[in-house]
Order: sequence, then structure tokens, then C-alpha cells
Amino acid sequence: MTDSSIRIRPAETDADLTTLARIVNTVTPDEPTSLTEIRWQQATYPGGRWFLGDLDGETVGAASVGRIFIYPPEYDALWASVHVLSDHRRHGVGSALLAAVSEVARERGKEHLEAAVMEHRTDALAFLEHRGFTEAERSKMVRLPLADLTLPDLPLADGLDLVTLADRPDLLPSIHAVALETFPDIPSSDEPMRAGDFDEFRARDIDRVGAPHDACFIAVDRATGEAVGYANLLMAPGRTDLAWHDMTAVRRAWRGKGIATALKVATIRWAIDHGLTALDTGNDVANGPMRTVNARLGYQPLPDEVVLRGPLVPGRVPA
Repeated sequence: MTDSSIRIRPAETDADLTTLARIVNTVTPDEPTSLTEIRWQQATYPGGRWFLGDLDGETVGAASVGRIFIYPPEYDALWASVHVLSDHRRHGVGSALLAAVSEVARERGKEHLEAAVMEHRTDALAFLEHRGFTEAERSKMVRLPLADLTLPDLPLADGLDLVTLADRPDLLPSIHAVALETFPDIPSSDEPMRAGDFDEFRARDIDRVGAPHDACFIAVDRATGEAVGYANLLMAPGRTDLAWHDMTAVRRAWRGKGIATALKVATIRWAIDHGLTALDTGNDVANGPMRTVNARLGYQPLPDEVVLRGPLVPGRVPA
């Protein structure tokens, strides 16, 4: 630690948020963000806060804090992220940024913060662990390179049709019904994941920027006309060559029939047809069925994603 001048300030203007995105993308290039993504978060989940950290007049750090999208508003923690450029660490900027996001959580009546860190970011893990954060969840992250990929021919089970949301927007309420049933089944922390009401689900998973409706594939029961499963993609912010699997879900009564694999293959074909070079996804270590699907399709291991949970830190926020 050296004697340095540290200032923490809100990031509110487009210029500030563009700077924040640049820092995040420099520190975590595999977990990018963008001005468009941040503005979407602000519009969809009001109350989030973004900060910049200056060291001796140079902006070298960024942080954010807000609601964890897959949990209800009353959940006792907020998500948080702290990023400091590697050449400017160990001068107190990260600590000051963590104090800033802790102050926001304290104002909201929360008791904890949660932060997702890739396991190869050992500095970030040590930073949080030193401040009382412990591992709450771990996901096995994988990537599917798309160049020269050969896919199996996997038709849906008898009695099902494969359509896209772009072709059948009327199925959106039926997709939401699938999400309401399947989200709580996803292995996670002690708090079950929740799809939210129709409006929240639509804003978060369907109509957000980077979620193409023609990349949302739906398995429809021909007898009832209702969705029994769906899979969709979310483009990585600021990227045209990489997307994330947002969700692959099948209703309980229809599992074990190869539907999840067939839906995932449909999204892979879409990605190849649209010039993407890779697809990323991750599943909790306890989610054996989906991890098996990914392994069979050729997804390759990436560093694990670790969600850490910790206390709000005390401290004055430099201004």
C-alpha cells in the first residue's frame, strides 16, 4: 500500500459508463459488458448503481451493485462486481469500490453481497476471501467451438413440433409457463431460482437486446398446442461472434426423451448459420444431466465460475 489519492464517483453519463465497460472488458474479456447492456439493466431493474475509481487522477477501477435477477427483490443479498486494472492494484482502489457497493446494499437493507469470479482470477478470489467472502456456488463453464463442427441429426420426440418464437410469438405465455416450472429445478444456492412474473420474464429473457427471437426454439406438443420446452441464446455484449446459452428447459413430464439435446442442437445450428465462432454455457456442479448433454455435444472445459457470498464491508468511501 502506498500513499495515493483515491476518489470513488458514480458512473452515470454515457461517457462514464463507456469507460466502466472498457475497464470491465479489459479485466474480464470473457465476461464482457457494454453501454447498451448497462442501460438495459438500468431500465429493466431500476436501483442498480455503477461506480468508477480514480487513482491519482486516473480512472483505473469500476464497480457495480444491484438486484440478482434470478431471485426476488426481497432476497437478502445484492450482486456486486469490482474490477481494477492489473497495474493499479494493491493501492486501495478495490477496497474503496467494495465499500461503495456495500454502502448501497446497506441502504437497501441487505446483509450480504454476492460476486461471480472465474476461478483463474486468483487475485480477485483472494481479494474477496480476505474480506470474509466464501464460496456459495460453483458452475462448470464450457465452450463449443463452431468451426468445422459436425452435429448429430436429432429429431424431436413423436408428437412434438419445433418452432421459433419469431414464427410463433403467441407461444410466449406458454414459454413462461415452462420457465415457471423449470427455474426452481435448476441446482443453485439454497434459494431457488425464480422466473418472475410474465412481464419480468419477458423483459429479462426474451425482449432484451441480444436475444434474437429466431434463436429461441420451442418444442410444442402437437396435441395441446402448448410448449413443453425451449432453448434460447443471448449474444455476448459488444460481440457478434460469441453467444451464451441463456436457458434450456424442459417440463418435468417430458424429460428423458432427448428434447433438451434436440433444442440445444437447434440453437447451435442457428449460431453456425449466423457466423458465430463459439457458444459458451455453464451449469452448477450438481446439474449432471445438462453437463452430460454438453459433454456429448463436444463442449470443452473453461475455468469454473465461483459465486462468493460475503458480508458488507465497513469503511469510508473516498470522494
